[in-house]
Amino acid sequence: MKKILLVEDVDMNIDLLTQLLEDEYELAVAKDGIQAVEVFTTFQPDLILMDINLPIIDGYEVVARIRPMNQVIPIIGVSAHAMQGDAEKAVSRGFTDYITKPINEDLLFTKIQQAIG
Repeated sequence: MKKILLVEDVDMNIDLLTQLLEDEYELAVAKDGIQAVEVFTTFQPDLILMDINLPIIDGYEVVARIRPMNQVIPIIGVSAHAMQGDAEKAVSRGFTDYITKPINEDLLFTKIQQAIG
């Protein structure tokens, strides 16, 4: 079973993502940026689904800390911000892909399938 690290600080969003993904993937959850880096090193996920606006350090800083350890892991940024240029900014800062909230389930599964099969 493929493993996904969910990095999200809002319990309602964690619950939603867990319900969507738990039947097909092994999941671990981190609720802030520091925890995300720690869980990444121990859980060794196949993919990271990460909120960009996180407590302590944001998603951009998490990616900056993870990329030196692993250049190839797919990291899908998740954000409530849907401004023009946000997706490009995320990719330029090390994210593999980007999806906005509220999450479109079909789009989420498509992006995960594209990233890890």
